[in-house]
Amino acid sequence: MKKNNFTAERVASFQCEDGKQQTIHWDAKTPGLGLRVTAAGARAYIFESRLFGKTIRVTIGDPRNWGLAKARTEASRLKTLVDDGKDPREVKAEQQAAHAARKAEVARQNVTFAKAWQIYIEARKSKWSESHYQGHMNLADEGGEPKKRGEGLRVAGPLAALRPLKLSELTGERIAEWLQTEAAIRPTVTAHSYRLLRAFVRWAADTPAYRGVIPADAYQARSVKDAVPRVNAKDGDCLQREQLSAWFGAVRAIDNPVISAYLQGLLITGARREELAALRWDDVDFQWGGLHLADKVEDAGRVIPLTPYLSSLLAGLPRRSEWVFSSPTSASGRLAEPRIAHTKALEVAGLPHVSLHGLRRSFGTLAEWCEVPVGIVAQIQGHKPSAIAEKHYRRRPLDLLRMWHTKIEAWVLEQAGIEFDAERAKPGLRSVAK
Repeated sequence: MKKNNFTAERVASFQCEDGKQQTIHWDAKTPGLGLRVTAAGARAYIFESRLFGKTIRVTIGDPRNWGLAKARTEASRLKTLVDDGKDPREVKAEQQAAHAARKAEVARQNVTFAKAWQIYIEARKSKWSESHYQGHMNLADEGGEPKKRGEGLRVAGPLAALRPLKLSELTGERIAEWLQTEAAIRPTVTAHSYRLLRAFVRWAADTPAYRGVIPADAYQARSVKDAVPRVNAKDGDCLQREQLSAWFGAVRAIDNPVISAYLQGLLITGARREELAALRWDDVDFQWGGLHLADKVEDAGRVIPLTPYLSSLLAGLPRRSEWVFSSPTSASGRLAEPRIAHTKALEVAGLPHVSLHGLRRSFGTLAEWCEVPVGIVAQIQGHKPSAIAEKHYRRRPLDLLRMWHTKIEAWVLEQAGIEFDAERAKPGLRSVAK
């Protein structure tokens, strides 16, 4: 191997030998340093040596960017690594990986709540109902947009105040301050927002991209727990026994049979509003009397009895699409906004306001008049089991649920003054009011 004492002039004059794709000229002064010149004219300093019996070659760089002195220093550094038994290529790869890891960690620490929250709700969207997803969007919305209904601008959601913060800044102290500020304005919504925030923090702790970024005391600190608003169930958001006759009379008189059946279904089943609204015809078993509802607690959903009166209501609905409670004017094809019709029905009946969730609450309350076991009501409504026995051992079959559920429905109809012969009723027949 012919070597030359490199000088700047000699380096500039080196050419590729005729008939070769490349020629390497070696420096006599610095071990391993060479200049590679290709037939196309490309030039680069390189370092070559042997490690554990194998030849290794590393490109240092273009002579236009690397002066001779700098190239010799780099070659000497690489030679020192080889003499220490280290492969310069592996050392460089490790350094690059460490640099990338540092950059990634900085990026992790700088992720804002707004960005992570959006990723969170999109990741969980398939597990939620549309209203639950939209609720997450609204509670973190910055507001300022014109209202879809009414005049004025939309108010920012409670979680909007946290949007600019980095995840690493979500300390217990900061969240406690946020709770105190928001609770003074809107305690009920703030308490709900806190529960959603707590679920988000738990998700972040289980997600590799955000694990360990949010401080451990984000929601477990005593100051946070003390700042969470104590919200009781709404007084009056429930139908009383003596109100059933007026309520059924007004709801059954609604011109839209789909909305009428839907509202009655909420009261008779105690289902969540989206569970029932998302009911498909494939989920209805008229033969064996069952409804398969998408449950927010059980991934596989739950099956509840299809009671006789409700069966007659569903059998009389038009089958315009896959949805039981269909709507030709809705973008989704199913019932989207039944609250307006319900509010008008309450006004006609002269009843105080009862929310759609209040109808679910009414089912649980009215069932107590029939002395139905608490576990039966909980399983029909899809409440998470609270006792060990309920959680692990009591999963009642559909026929047992049906026995009790039919009693509840019959009692409710009796209090409402509705004549309905469950033995003679067939799907499609309407009951007759007294």
